[in-house]
Amino acid sequence: MMLVRKFGVALAALAATSMVASGCSAKKESTVDGKKELIVGVKADQPGMGLNTPQGYQGIDIDVANYIAKKLGATKVTFKEAKSANRESFLANGTVDMVVATYSITPERLPKVTFGGPWVITHQDILVRANDSAIKSVDDLKGKKLCQVSGSNSWKRVTEEKKVAAKLVPAQGYEDCITKLKGGTVDAVSTDATILAGYAQREGTAFKLVNAPFTDEKYGVGLKKGDKKGCEAVNKAITDMYKDGTAKQLWDKWFGKTNLKFDATQPPAQGCS
Repeated sequence: MMLVRKFGVALAALAATSMVASGCSAKKESTVDGKKELIVGVKADQPGMGLNTPQGYQGIDIDVANYIAKKLGATKVTFKEAKSANRESFLANGTVDMVVATYSITPERLPKVTFGGPWVITHQDILVRANDSAIKSVDDLKGKKLCQVSGSNSWKRVTEEKKVAAKLVPAQGYEDCITKLKGGTVDAVSTDATILAGYAQREGTAFKLVNAPFTDEKYGVGLKKGDKKGCEAVNKAITDMYKDGTAKQLWDKWFGKTNLKFDATQPPAQGCS
């Protein structure tokens, strides 16, 4: 009788161990593909891209995220502000399931993040006052007052990578740069063309995009490192977005009043890893 009882206890313990192992395995294999509720990290302060308004989050990143989430099978999407400094940690610790926040795919980020996409390739460009005819390329920024945003690498691409001797004027963010450009404290603002176009569209005829691109910025969809299944599903969703014309519709919706060009050809996928 004692033998039978011991055997039963041993079996129960084995089953419990098996369940724990199975649970751990399931946790490791968690994916955004098929998940009914998704939390998406987005920018909250970039007009045209991701902006928190009284009506909720708005911008092309928001619309792209909603489109992809629906294709993944999600029925509820919650947006959470993700700043440049915390996007990787938000994905790693599960604060968000996905990041669509002007999130460039870079070699430095690939060891930490699995990227779907890119969903679009944009370029660094220059924003000037509408009546400025002197600045037509990055080289024309020599001797000009260029906005220097704290924590951004965009100004470094001008002064360090391109070796253009612009005069740097510190700013707390791009909204601050826009105020300085209006007031004449700076002559130009340089960062991703999509970000600049968002401000240009908001401000009407005050500014113009130079349309002189000098870098490639591949905007991806950030996922927790290792979610290969989710990444492949995201890539399929992006393919659908280009095939059914949604990608161009969204571009026209958010940047149609600017001279920011759209390439209707889907960018080659980064590859899921």
